[in-house]
Amino acid sequence: MYTKNQTLVSEIVLLGFQNLHNFKVPLFFLFLLIYIMTLWENILIMVLVASSRNLQSPMYFFLQQLSQSDLLESSNIVPILLQTVIHDGATLSFGGCLTQFYFFSVTEAFECLLLTVMSYDRYVAICNPLYYSSIMSHKFCTKLMFLSWALVFVIELIPMNLIRTLQFCDRNTINHFFCDFFPLVELSCSDTFLLQIVAFLLSVPIIFMPFILITGSYICIANAIRNITSNIGRQKAFSTCSSHLAVVSIFYGTLIAIYVVPPKKESQTISKILSLLYTVLIPFVNPIIYGLRSKHIKDAFKMWKPHAHLLRGG
Repeated sequence: MYTKNQTLVSEIVLLGFQNLHNFKVPLFFLFLLIYIMTLWENILIMVLVASSRNLQSPMYFFLQQLSQSDLLESSNIVPILLQTVIHDGATLSFGGCLTQFYFFSVTEAFECLLLTVMSYDRYVAICNPLYYSSIMSHKFCTKLMFLSWALVFVIELIPMNLIRTLQFCDRNTINHFFCDFFPLVELSCSDTFLLQIVAFLLSVPIIFMPFILITGSYICIANAIRNITSNIGRQKAFSTCSSHLAVVSIFYGTLIAIYVVPPKKESQTISKILSLLYTVLIPFVNPIIYGLRSKHIKDAFKMWKPHAHLLRGG
C-alpha cells in the first residue's frame, strides 16, 4: 500500500561552512563576485547567440543551452550558499529543500546529457566534416534538446517522489550548503535501501553512459587530430578539445566522487569542497572555456556593443 509522507520535520537547517571566523566576509564577497560574473557571462552568451546571425551553428545553439542550464543551477544554489556563509547557516522549509534538490538534480542531469551531445557535435565536425550540415541539422538539434530536458524532468521525479514517501522524525540539520541527495537521505528515519538502489540505477543512463560516450568521442577526435597535416589546424583543434575535456573531467570526476563513491561522514568538508566545484566553479568557467574565448563570440560582442549603446539611449 502506498504510504503518504509522514514527516514531522517542517524545516531544514543548512549548516554550510562552519567556523569560518575571519574568512567569513572575504568568502562571502568572493562567492558573490563569482555569482555576479556567472550571471553576466551566461546571460551575455544567451543574448549574443539569440541576436547574432553568425552564431546560428549547432555548436553555439548547444552553448546557449549550456549557459541556460548553468544560469538556473547557479541561481538555485548560490543565494542559499551566500546565506549560509554570512549567517553561519540557513533555514529552508521542507518543501523548499525538496524543490531545491529537484531543480539541482534536473540541471545536473541535463548538463550530463548536453556535454555528451556537445562532444558528439565536435566528433562529427572533426571526424566527418563533409556530413556535418546534414547530420547536425537545426531540427535534429532542437529535438535533442527538447528530449534531453523532458527526459531529465521526468527521470528526476522518481527519486524526488521516493524521498517524499520517507519519514523524517526529529533530525533536521544538514551539514552542507544546499539540499543534496545523500544529506537528505541520511536525515530519514525510514529504510532508504530501495531509494539508494534506484538512485544508483538512474546514475547509469545519466552519469556512466554519457561519460563512456564522451570518452569514446574524444578518443576518436584525438585520432583524427593526429592525422591533420597542418600544424596550425592541429594546434587549434587540440586546444579546443583539451579545454573541453578538462571541464568534462572536473565535472564528471566530482559527480562520480560524490554520488557513485560518496565520501564518508568524516569527510564532509571534502564533500562540500567537491560540491563547490560543480555548483559554483563549473557554471563560472563554462562560458569562458566554451564561449568567450571563441573568435566568433568576440566578433559578435563587438558588433552587439554599439546596438546595446543605442538601446540605452546613448
